[in-house]
Amino acid sequence: MNNLSIILFLAIVGGLIGWITNILAIKLLFKPINPIKIPLINVEILGLIPKRKNDIAQNIGQVISEELLSVDDLFNDIITEEDKEHFNEYIKTKITSIISEKMNFIPGPFKGMIQGYVDDIINEELPPMITDIINEATIKAKEKINIQKIVEEKINQLDLLALEKIIISVAKNELKHIELLGLILGVFIGLIQGLIVLFIS
Repeated sequence: MNNLSIILFLAIVGGLIGWITNILAIKLLFKPINPIKIPLINVEILGLIPKRKNDIAQNIGQVISEELLSVDDLFNDIITEEDKEHFNEYIKTKITSIISEKMNFIPGPFKGMIQGYVDDIINEELPPMITDIINEATIKAKEKINIQKIVEEKINQLDLLALEKIIISVAKNELKHIELLGLILGVFIGLIQGLIVLFIS
């Protein structure tokens, strides 16, 4: 076997080893789902994600609740300034309608004066009241809604195969790059080994 053949052979073997090793490493993130015991050496084999599912769920829940999403964020998206205006107009219309019905027995001129006075009060007092109601609702929601716990429970309820599919679908390209990187590094190491062998011999 000539020198070039030796270098190419070691490069191909190194590339295959690097590629297969990275594929196995990725597979071992998810598999085996159920523990496999090796009796002679008393070792239990379990995929990293099945083994650490609870910890992963807790960490994801913590990151989402602390860094990405809060109850304030939810309320800011759910109730916009436009919504507040809509609530304000809706409540004002309802109150005005009810008062108008209740004041049917009052003579027209007095009714108009009272209605104007009531409208002024509504226009002045209603917007801050709506803001206070929304703020109070947000405070109550913060006490009751635990985003971290919700995310944890949802992840823990996921079937491990479903969780594997989600992770692979999200990181499919990155996982392929890891496999390819293993192949490239393996080829590179194989070339170095070939050169070392030739240099020593």
